[in-house]
Amino acid sequence: MTYMHTQPRLFMPTSTTINRPFPQLNHPTITMASFTQYCLFFSISTLLLLFFNASPVLAQQSFRPKALVIPVSKDASTLQYTTHITQRTPLVPVNLVLDLGGQFLWVDCEQNYVSSTYRPARCRSAQCSLARASGCGDCFSSPKPGCNNNTCGLSPDNTVTRTATGGELAYDVVSVPSTNGFNPGRNVSVSQFLFTCAPTFLLEGLAAGVSGMAGLGRTRISLPSQFASAFSFDRKFAICLSSSVSSNGVVFFGDGPYVMLPNVDVSESLIYTPLFINPVSTASAFSQGEASSEYFIKVNSIKVNEKSVAVNTTLLSIDRDGVGGTKISTVNPYTVLEASIFKAVTEAFISESKSMNITRVSSVGPFEVCFSRDNVLSTRVGPAVPSIDLVLQNESTFWRVFGANSMVQVNDDVLCLAVVNGGESPRTSVVIGGYQLENNLLQFDLATSRLGFSSSLLFRQTTCSNFNFTSTN
Repeated sequence: MTYMHTQPRLFMPTSTTINRPFPQLNHPTITMASFTQYCLFFSISTLLLLFFNASPVLAQQSFRPKALVIPVSKDASTLQYTTHITQRTPLVPVNLVLDLGGQFLWVDCEQNYVSSTYRPARCRSAQCSLARASGCGDCFSSPKPGCNNNTCGLSPDNTVTRTATGGELAYDVVSVPSTNGFNPGRNVSVSQFLFTCAPTFLLEGLAAGVSGMAGLGRTRISLPSQFASAFSFDRKFAICLSSSVSSNGVVFFGDGPYVMLPNVDVSESLIYTPLFINPVSTASAFSQGEASSEYFIKVNSIKVNEKSVAVNTTLLSIDRDGVGGTKISTVNPYTVLEASIFKAVTEAFISESKSMNITRVSSVGPFEVCFSRDNVLSTRVGPAVPSIDLVLQNESTFWRVFGANSMVQVNDDVLCLAVVNGGESPRTSVVIGGYQLENNLLQFDLATSRLGFSSSLLFRQTTCSNFNFTSTN
């Protein structure tokens, strides 16, 4: 796509006026009384006809959901979290990799993208401004989804492989189920949902059968922002990832309740901590001065078995170049720690495990720290191993990671610490990965820049796979 300056094109909706003639009264001897009766009958009939024709539309327009819901699956092969929505006209299911920090929805438009309601975003249009799209370009082939003249572009980003490319900004119909927090309800649609077209090669490295990525990040065109704007509900969303590859987790758009079987509102016991903005984008391709769309929290210290671990606390802050800090990710399967933090945390974990009579064994890739299952008891919150605390804004506010989220069973005899070494100079010092998020509810409040987290739902005798997806429609 070659970018060039052109004049904007304005598109105005057209209207149609239908001229209906008055009824012709052909009776030769009509009286005033009969004329009045005729007019009254005609008026009432017309009003009734208009009412019955309009009422289904009015009923549909009067329904405004308070929240939306989509399922999330764990792909056994890639450990990626996938979801699906319906898009286009006619509507078709579209499978997507869930990207918590992704900038927007992007979809492969090269393969089988057919829709009568697809529209590219024209240069310098309101859609381009909202998306902060840079550049204006033409496509030198026949017009089709992803290839049109006088359009603005964005850079869809495969955050798994860290690959980005150019893509056409467009809009089309998107439909998802509404919810009352207990069940899914009727489907609702956004007729002009903004997304970016991507070439097929960008799907490389993603789970089989997906057509793109669903970005939930801090941008004006991410899924949470567009849904909140379309239906005028709170700019909040919540994720609850299942640990099972056979049972769905859930994403809610909007405020709670978020109810899991057996009738547990998991939004009632959230702990809150501020969300921070990294001033430098962490995307594969970005413009100078662009902030990151990912979600960062401030970890002040780390404890193992409630004992402080000596780490370089400078690494826990984001510097002016956007390096350091702690972010939450659904595209990293496990937590990633900068090398010196990894060394300090794993040494403390090994020491505390030894005091609990847990025996260390050989590493099993990609994990460096593994243990024999002998002498490891089972509890409601997983294997009885040392706890890991991420201490947040004060000593009494911490995210505790229990055995269910810290240990991976790699075979019948071995458990490994689900933390990997991120090397000496990573962009982000601590990346809390998907495994550590499973069976934890996380609510992201974009309006107040606040994260609510539940710690393990296993304490409440429920899991993220317990949302009742049986429709009440």
